[in-house]
Amino acid sequence: MKQLISPYGGSLSALLVSSERSAALKKDSMSFQSIDLRPSQICDLELLLNGGFSPLAGFMNEDEYHSVLDQLRLKNGLLWPLPITLDISEEKAASLSRDQKVALRDQEGCLLAVMTIEDIWPVDKKKAAEKLFGTTNESHRGVRSLFQKTQNYYAGGKVEGLQLPVHYDYKMFRLTPAALRSKFNQLGWRRIVAFQTNAPLHRAEQEMTLRAIKSVDANLLLHPAVGLTKPAEKDYHTRIRCYIEIAKKYPPNIMMFSLLPFASKNAGTREEILHGIMRRNYGCGYFMSLTGERETDRTDAGPLQGAAVVLRESCASYFDEIGIEKLPVKKMVFVEEKAQYLSVDAVGKDQKTRDISPEELNRRLTEGIQIPEWFSHVSVVEELRKSYLSKDKQGITIFFTGLSGAGKSTIANVLLVKLLEMRGRPVTLLDGDIVRKHLSSELGFSKAHRDINVKRIGFVASEITKNGGIAICAPIAPYKVTRDYNRALISRYGKYVEVHVSTPLAVCEQRDRKGLYAKAKAGLIKGFTGIDDPYELPESPELTIDSSGLTPEEATQEILLYLENNGYIK
Repeated sequence: MKQLISPYGGSLSALLVSSERSAALKKDSMSFQSIDLRPSQICDLELLLNGGFSPLAGFMNEDEYHSVLDQLRLKNGLLWPLPITLDISEEKAASLSRDQKVALRDQEGCLLAVMTIEDIWPVDKKKAAEKLFGTTNESHRGVRSLFQKTQNYYAGGKVEGLQLPVHYDYKMFRLTPAALRSKFNQLGWRRIVAFQTNAPLHRAEQEMTLRAIKSVDANLLLHPAVGLTKPAEKDYHTRIRCYIEIAKKYPPNIMMFSLLPFASKNAGTREEILHGIMRRNYGCGYFMSLTGERETDRTDAGPLQGAAVVLRESCASYFDEIGIEKLPVKKMVFVEEKAQYLSVDAVGKDQKTRDISPEELNRRLTEGIQIPEWFSHVSVVEELRKSYLSKDKQGITIFFTGLSGAGKSTIANVLLVKLLEMRGRPVTLLDGDIVRKHLSSELGFSKAHRDINVKRIGFVASEITKNGGIAICAPIAPYKVTRDYNRALISRYGKYVEVHVSTPLAVCEQRDRKGLYAKAKAGLIKGFTGIDDPYELPESPELTIDSSGLTPEEATQEILLYLENNGYIK
């Protein structure tokens, strides 16, 4: 195993093995059990293999895990703030044993590494949440991920890497710690400020970084974490293109741009300390971050409390131990009379300042309103506008829900015709019966199968919405949890409009041309919605329409008015 010289900023624990050892492991791996890694686990593995997590030699064993959890230190006393663990299912844990080798594979089955198991142990999630996040409240993102996504056992042991995870996007910006250090040496850069952010940069942030590097006579590494972003997500590509554009606006030979394959743990000060260790491993002596307390410690679960406050107050001493200086982030505002940016503490009492909040920027991008050049570079705004389409160009899903016979399909068909008349975006109707025939013909009508059917409709609608079209969905969709799932999925890509067709049951029965209600009441059909299976009323639909007193055209007009009044059609 190659050693590239003191734990932080010295030698790197590069876990990639020689070609001969790799070939032998690959051959032997045919007899190993495999663990298929989730995206967040692949991020951790990549930073183990490339040295970003130096001096770790693998996923933590049980002793190391508890030492880090309780003391923020490895067993040898070295500072390490966050457990780097591999969670597995109870079934997988039961099939593995100590000293056994397991193949670690990506989601396509590609062999990335082999781990020799040292320990397998059950996770005490309550203790972990209290130690890592200072709360067990699931409104905290980290707690929610721990309780809902992390499996119930950990496996730890030394790792031998065969190859780094494969990335097909922005390869020129995916530099390992060794590669970045080599480039710094080639350029003669001796002092480097690493800048962490998770949002596009504008002139205020650019000015802030320029002043920061000038204060310590250093160069700048723009080093955003992109661990859990997916190449297919347009916001991810927009963010990277914005970084590329603003990099062109810095003076020559002063900054460099690279991507950090780190998946956030939402662990506040502990995570901030880990960022310091990673940037030291990447060859930097200074660190700045725009993802501080607002992004990590302070969440819906409330502000910092107890041990978390003490930890944050001790943060400076931990950075001293790492050997990296954390530079302060100073908010910059545009001063009109000087036509330049100043830090807030340097603005005179009578000087007029200008700024645009994230909410206002989002509104301007969404509604096509001009963004002044004093706020952001034109090329950055142009990249943002490719993602922030005006409302009348964004994808939409109009999701009808209601009892059988409520009028959903009729209204949906009329809406389809009206939207096609407008000759705007492409429109697709995903009617419940049509989907059952062509997409879900193998499914029955159990609760589990109904959920699968509605989720399939949601997935197809999300793809239509993602690509700027209009999806009209008209299933019964009787269960709240499935409707909420589709809302969350589709809302990532565009507008989601839930229309509850609230026609009374008695009217639905009168309209029943197929005689389904009568058969259900006679016991000939089991699990029929509204008879012996409940319909869970939507809690906050965008529209509620009782079609019993409206013609299909009148009901459709209510939907068109909503879309027009909210700017989604013109």
